[in-house]
Amino acid sequence: MRKIAAQLFISLDGVVEAPDQWHFPYFNEEMGAAVDATLGSADTLLLGRRTYESFAGAWPGREAAGGEDAPFAKVLGDARKIVVSNRPLDPGWRNSERVEGDLAGAVTALKNEPGTDRVWISGSVSVVRQLMAAGLLDVLNLLVHPIAVRKGLRLFEEGEATVPMTLLSCEAFRTGVLNLFYSPTAGAGHGTYEDAKTHLPRH
Repeated sequence: MRKIAAQLFISLDGVVEAPDQWHFPYFNEEMGAAVDATLGSADTLLLGRRTYESFAGAWPGREAAGGEDAPFAKVLGDARKIVVSNRPLDPGWRNSERVEGDLAGAVTALKNEPGTDRVWISGSVSVVRQLMAAGLLDVLNLLVHPIAVRKGLRLFEEGEATVPMTLLSCEAFRTGVLNLFYSPTAGAGHGTYEDAKTHLPRH
């Protein structure tokens, strides 16, 4: 069974909107390697319409220009790209297709396809939220930047239900960015102050 994984640039205060306005000062070779290890090795990308249109408006031209980012652009172009959109898709970027029907059903079918490669989501916050709510997201990779943006869309909206996670791995880059991998868990467990105070230092 294939796993669905998402990678997001996120600020200290949880903002994921418009990372192009605050992200680039923190992009170094460590982050480049982290992005390449995910998107650069994926054979299938699952993208929301806005993210797809942003990618399709930039990466084909970069591939054609033959600059230093052309090899990465080619990898993205060669990958299968599945786009979540209620509107017809302009198939100008090769290997692109639109999700047909219910998102949860389409992703469940995708997970059940032969192979073990992960399907990666880049950005596409609404898609990530929907898949988390449906219990279909297997891995959440957050690249936490040491900046409070203080405005813009946040990954987690206000709501009643908590979203417990299990930390799979963590790495600190020289820029202060934290590369965190989580998997959703069924519950946050139980605990009270009476339980916690047994762990307080005793002087």
